[in-house]
Amino acid sequence: MPRISGIDLPRQKRIDIALTYIYGLGRPAAKAILAKAKVDGSIKSDNLTEEELTSIRRVIDSEYKVEGDLRREVTMNIKRLMDLGCYRGLRHRRGLPVNGQRTHTNARTRKGPRRSVVGKKKPPSKS
Repeated sequence: MPRISGIDLPRQKRIDIALTYIYGLGRPAAKAILAKAKVDGSIKSDNLTEEELTSIRRVIDSEYKVEGDLRREVTMNIKRLMDLGCYRGLRHRRGLPVNGQRTHTNARTRKGPRRSVVGKKKPPSKS
């Protein structure tokens, strides 16, 4: 099982798909990495030779910020916004949507499950 940037890549997947399991790499970046490393994207990840793996690792290490470094940078950016007290930082702090989405309905992913208000009656339905 090939290991790149601390991630075990899945065995029976094409290498261009398997690279997307690394945080910070999507399909376009994976294809660009394989082109620079001169590796065919249709090879299964467990059929890679050691030289091909090393060339892929070299390209990723030299040109891309992935996994721990990228997660740390994103976390620091969010923390900076929160420390500044700007609007986006306040939304992060309160666990609400940051980019202008409506919250009257929806936004359940960000707000979590509904918490019912005790003593509030449902309005009568219009039928």
